[in-house]
Amino acid sequence: MLRLTQYLRLLREPAASQPPGRAMPVGPQGPVVIWNLIRRCNLTCQHCYSTSANRDFAGELSTDEAYAVLDDLKAYGVRVLILSGGEPLLRPDLPAIARRAKALGFYIGLSSNGTLIDKAAAVTLADIGFDYVGVSLDGIGATHDRFRRLDGGFDLALQGLRLARDAGLKVGIRYTMTEDNAADLPALLQLMADEDIDKFYFSHLNYAGRGNKHRADDARHARSRWALELLIQQALAQLDAGRPRDFVTGNNDADGVYLLHWARRHYPERADTLLRALRRWGGNASGVNVANIDNLGNVHPDTMWWKVTLGNVRERPFSAIWQQPQHPLMSGLRQSPRPVAGRCGACGHLDICNGNTRVRAWELSGDFWAADPACYLSDAEIGVEPGRHTLPELTPWSRAARL
Repeated sequence: MLRLTQYLRLLREPAASQPPGRAMPVGPQGPVVIWNLIRRCNLTCQHCYSTSANRDFAGELSTDEAYAVLDDLKAYGVRVLILSGGEPLLRPDLPAIARRAKALGFYIGLSSNGTLIDKAAAVTLADIGFDYVGVSLDGIGATHDRFRRLDGGFDLALQGLRLARDAGLKVGIRYTMTEDNAADLPALLQLMADEDIDKFYFSHLNYAGRGNKHRADDARHARSRWALELLIQQALAQLDAGRPRDFVTGNNDADGVYLLHWARRHYPERADTLLRALRRWGGNASGVNVANIDNLGNVHPDTMWWKVTLGNVRERPFSAIWQQPQHPLMSGLRQSPRPVAGRCGACGHLDICNGNTRVRAWELSGDFWAADPACYLSDAEIGVEPGRHTLPELTPWSRAARL
């Protein structure tokens, strides 16, 4: 995740503290853990990575098992938990699990579709002490409803955001861009300003779950560049207005390299400072500083890697699984530099991007270490010989072709 506002502040305000660098994968600070507590969801969103549905899924962790996981995560040094789903508010013991997490000292965030956040729920979340509540919006009005497959879903989600904000919670919009909803991005950014929303998380499409089936709709490279320019301008406008909101991007670590080239054009005297900070950040952190536990207790390198399971917390504690993952993907993810090939391997900014998102490469090629097809930077921008490396075309998903 690229903390865009923090890096822009570093360019604009020389006295600003530099964003934190990457922590080690083990030791005193464990990874950020995204925990899918439940797979059930009241929506069936077009790009859902967990392929959730409005039904119960057998074998999910019990409350006591969740408590045991929390104790192990705490002992291992994990500090940040993102509670997700499905829709986590459909899990009856969510308040109990979250209160236990807060009592243990975790920073806890909630990833929700927002439709179930009524006034009572917002008060409960605030009383528990959630540090952040992120609500997914795919566009304005009908666009959102089409993606979420629920008429009136946008109004419900926006109401949930407002109620959480009014209850005193830090709230954010979570948005995944495709060719089908990119036109709504300017309006969503305006909505953020109008509604006094704290954070905007911009996600590039990743090829997992139903998102993989719709990968032919992924935003093309020119659209990604347009979006980054828009996000940069909006973040700068908020800084200039004295209302710095938190703009972050995820699922395409080429964003850091794009920002570096932008800085060299607009703030050349500070570009080297930014370069050092981006190298400390280090790009993609799957399997290193980011981990996932799914609803059944399976541990994955991150939320997009549900096809790769490292172990199960019912059989071994998360701490043991994460220290000795015993999977060839993990050994490569933790290698520095990563053993990426093709255009990614030849890239002159591998120390910033870290090979980008391996899921996309794997889903298109069957190779963990092939080039990421969603890198939107030109050959000149990454320092490779023009025309030497080609990327696979983003074709519609085919079960027969992949399996």
